[in-house]
Amino acid sequence: MSLPSGFLDELRARSSIAQVAGKKVSWDPKKTNVNRGDYWAPCPFHQEKTASFHVDDKKGFYYCFGCQAKGDALGFIRETENVTFMEAVEILAQECGMTVPAQDHKALEKSRKRDSLTEIVELANLYYQNQLRSENKNIAQSYLNDRRLSQEWQNKFEVGFAPNNANQLEKYLLSKNITTERMIEAGLVAKTEDGKKTYDRFRNRIIFPIKDIRGKTIAFGGRALNANSSAKYINSPETSLFDKGRTLYNHKNARDNLKKNDHLIVAEGYMDVIALTKAGFNSAVAPLGTAITETQLKLIWRLTDEPIIALDGDKAGIRAAMRVIDLALPLLIIGKSLRFAILPQGQDPDDIIKSGGVKKINEIMQNAIPMIDLLWQRALDGQNLDSPDRKAAFDASLKDMTKKILEPTIRNHYFAAFKEKRSNLFKTTDFSNFNNFNTRRKNVSATISTKASTLATKSSGDRSVLEIRIAIIFAILLKHPELIKKFSYRLEKMELQNKNYLLLKSQMLKLVEHAPNQIKETLNIEFPKFIQNILNNPHVKISPAMKANIAENIAVKTLNEEFSKLETFEGMRKEIQDALEDLESSNSESLTWRLSQATDASSKAQKSTLGEVQEEGEDKDAMAKFLQNLIDDEVWIKKNK
Repeated sequence: MSLPSGFLDELRARSSIAQVAGKKVSWDPKKTNVNRGDYWAPCPFHQEKTASFHVDDKKGFYYCFGCQAKGDALGFIRETENVTFMEAVEILAQECGMTVPAQDHKALEKSRKRDSLTEIVELANLYYQNQLRSENKNIAQSYLNDRRLSQEWQNKFEVGFAPNNANQLEKYLLSKNITTERMIEAGLVAKTEDGKKTYDRFRNRIIFPIKDIRGKTIAFGGRALNANSSAKYINSPETSLFDKGRTLYNHKNARDNLKKNDHLIVAEGYMDVIALTKAGFNSAVAPLGTAITETQLKLIWRLTDEPIIALDGDKAGIRAAMRVIDLALPLLIIGKSLRFAILPQGQDPDDIIKSGGVKKINEIMQNAIPMIDLLWQRALDGQNLDSPDRKAAFDASLKDMTKKILEPTIRNHYFAAFKEKRSNLFKTTDFSNFNNFNTRRKNVSATISTKASTLATKSSGDRSVLEIRIAIIFAILLKHPELIKKFSYRLEKMELQNKNYLLLKSQMLKLVEHAPNQIKETLNIEFPKFIQNILNNPHVKISPAMKANIAENIAVKTLNEEFSKLETFEGMRKEIQDALEDLESSNSESLTWRLSQATDASSKAQKSTLGEVQEEGEDKDAMAKFLQNLIDDEVWIKKNK
């Protein structure tokens, strides 16, 4: 049985062949250009040492220059997994979060109906284009001339015109033996409220065809020519062909034209996309009159890693930008982000090009700002940070924002960036009114700075212990891959700085879901040198859980212990960082309590089976004394400020 029309196209559009193939090959870092979607690796289909296997992630195809193997993501799965076409569809659909439609006669009939609807919509598209060139064109051409849209560009974007007549399109399609019911299904004709009459949905409007990823017309957008119209823009209703939240205007053209160093620009509307294309930005798309949806954002990220969102600089435009950011934060993964080009208030791309030329719009796009800068502006908006309480509330709002980011590494970098911005913001403390205490102030400031450095040095020393724990955890999981599923939640929460560990962790979590029986073999192929380095670590070798024929319960017990100590250490590190950061704003009792908690955490984290020689009591007493001196200096500053 065939699949419904358009399903495979959407599946291919939503999947990444680089991710699919990346589970079977190791990309050559010298030849691969991730930003370009250009990947190279030794071919998985024949034995070779050179990287002749090429993946074009943006176009969705692979080709081997050695053995001439070629195909798309589905073909790759079929060849490497030795499965049927439908089994490959099931595998890819599962990875993309899509449901494969039931393969029965009803589904086949539904597919045929979709195909016939597409033919009807394509007929309407030709009809609208012809109307623009007929005697009815004057008012429409006048508008298009004002927008400097030549005949060439009208043809390129298949711009049309819907006459100001209630049933003209319906009559035309009836003459082609198409029933009114089918026109209604296609979203071209509607019924009056009483159901007695029908009318064309688009009347007296410039028509912009909306196409799917195959380039087939599935719907229309209409721009009113009457200034008194109730809606300036309207779209076709949702149909079996058209899902507004899953469709982008100009998607296929943008994908086909996107080249190295190109910016993918997400504009607000049809004419913005056309104006940008005319100006040389060949890869521009637009959502269809509503806020960007999660599906649309994922489609955009499939095209490029860091698209530019171009929005008006008025309040509505800034609010729209914030909605996109709130949508994007939990979806962020390593390598994917957004930049924002805030246009001059009240001007769209066409206005800017008219007044400043292509150079001006290019300058705006080149100066697009990263997402974190807009987040910071929103956090500061309307804030009065003149008291410790207000500063504390401000800090809490920053933490709440970063918590929305689910990917640990990105979350840590955002948190660090916010801390740096916050530090620069609060570098306004003026101690000049201390008068007779200048000498003591300088000494105390130096003492605090030195002690903060000492604490950082101690934390750095603890980091070496931390690295050992991480190595032991991964070594045990590599030796006992059947335990990855059991510890997947704690593994996912691990905050790692080392890029190799991050890649290894990511692949472990993927394989445990999709290929649990191939974990050991796949990881050894993809990370041979790094895994060998882990296993050769002397602390790993002496770990009881790494001994030959060790019972599984010993491995489980060791993993639980190492994960717990790792989590305790991270909690201690964060508490000390926060406490030091808040030296100016915290009261002494609060600071004393927080740092004492960090001391306890530090002691627990240091007590280990790894063979540290320092006793718990000695460590705790030394840390407590150090922190109490730090607190005494802070109290003195507060009293003498």
